[in-house]
Amino acid sequence: MNSTQQRPSHASHGSSRSYLAWFFIITIMLYVLYSSNHLLTDDHQDCPIPQDISTQANLQNPMPLTNFSTAPLQLKVQEEEEPKEQEKENLELALPLSSQLFDTELKHIVFGIAASSKLWEQRKQYIKQWWRPRVTRGVVWLDKPVRTRRNEGLPLIQISRDTSRFKYTNRQGDRSALRISRVVSETLRLGMKDVRWFVMGDDDTVFVVDNVVRILSKYDHRQFYYIGSSSESHTQNIFFSYAMAYGGGGFAISYPLAIELAKVQDRCIQRYPGLYGSDDRMQACMAELGVPLTREAGFHQYDVYGDLLGLLAAHPVTPLVSIHHLDVVDPIFPGMSQVKSLQRLFESIKLDSSSIMQQSICYDKKRSWSISISWGYVVQILRGIVSPRELEMPTRTFLNWYRKADYTAYAFNTRPVTKHPCQKPFIFYMSTTRLDRARRQTVGVYSRHRGRHPACRWKMDSPEKIDSITVLKRPDDLRWQRSPRRDCCRVLPSRRSSSMYLWVGNCRESEISIEQQ
Repeated sequence: MNSTQQRPSHASHGSSRSYLAWFFIITIMLYVLYSSNHLLTDDHQDCPIPQDISTQANLQNPMPLTNFSTAPLQLKVQEEEEPKEQEKENLELALPLSSQLFDTELKHIVFGIAASSKLWEQRKQYIKQWWRPRVTRGVVWLDKPVRTRRNEGLPLIQISRDTSRFKYTNRQGDRSALRISRVVSETLRLGMKDVRWFVMGDDDTVFVVDNVVRILSKYDHRQFYYIGSSSESHTQNIFFSYAMAYGGGGFAISYPLAIELAKVQDRCIQRYPGLYGSDDRMQACMAELGVPLTREAGFHQYDVYGDLLGLLAAHPVTPLVSIHHLDVVDPIFPGMSQVKSLQRLFESIKLDSSSIMQQSICYDKKRSWSISISWGYVVQILRGIVSPRELEMPTRTFLNWYRKADYTAYAFNTRPVTKHPCQKPFIFYMSTTRLDRARRQTVGVYSRHRGRHPACRWKMDSPEKIDSITVLKRPDDLRWQRSPRRDCCRVLPSRRSSSMYLWVGNCRESEISIEQQ
């Protein structure tokens, strides 16, 4: 009975299993057929796009989205062709910056010059050396009115606004720092048109304006830039800041940054009553705006005393932009007033401003002389072979800002003035310079400085036999659009033993500045 009852149950279980097996087989076959048909055909269906995203894409791009990789490219091209007014600012930030120079010209730069009425009659002579009437743009900001003359070749003169409402608690400084710190903002408020950069400087500073243009052309004036350099004095930088652009040497602020500065500067000044000068107040405001200093070594504060020969004869490989503290340092050319010496320097600047003070190093193999040229300024000849590594290091012909002969007080490497009688350099200062238009080259004559030289026992030719050196060079306005490199120089043959001819220019392939065996 029990056995007869179990047989029908086994049959029912077997039929259900067969149904399940056929179901799975058919399902697998259908899946394989569907998958093969999907892979072998190109008729793909677009993925569904949410309504808000597809609508936005259609507004910006009439072409349909076909795949993930090409859609962003199509959108980017369309945005570059016809950017909306509200999106232009964000678009400029998103696009990669061009590696080419910006088309900044002198007309796009406005100088703000901080001056004192007490020293105006003396220091306006410095401004006359570099200012180009009806070409350069800018304003001299004074504390009080001064006597002016027509056609004097000077910038527009303005009187700074009253700053008595601002606190000033530094006992060692002067309240004029408050007035000077607002020069950029007050110049901005004059509403000059087509301005890209504001350059701040003091009245005892000279600028090489063509080199100012060369430096600023490297940067996007639409961005926030605060450009300048530190002090030569390590101690000064510790007291104030290595992150600060020293105002005497000059610094540049882009137009959009000047707008942001003007919005917050007065409140910023109130927060720092204990600071010493105008430039540290400026840096404090830049720190609040989050804009760091962009360093350019051609801005020279020159917090030193004495002779600038060592610094200028070994100028770094960068355009000379400014020279400050002209009332403190010795005249650039000895035996002349500072104004006269600047007039002589600017004779060379007018012929080849991009190369002024640029150092070249070469060797007279026959006489075993080392030659260092600071173009437009000085030529030095040393007995023996001195390596370029040493010659490009400034000689300490000057004292630091605290009038101490302490070589650790500088923010750069220096070398001592030699005490060996045979290693004292023979110095030839530039006396005349002209342009040879037929040969398209400058001809500079450098005359030997008549200083006393100690007796030397070395059995070799002495440079004291040379009275003048003629330096030939072609102007090179595009030199700073290439990678920075010193020019090379070569000794040319001369018929007269009392004269020497040198050539300065671009280095040849594999040419190096050292005596080659």
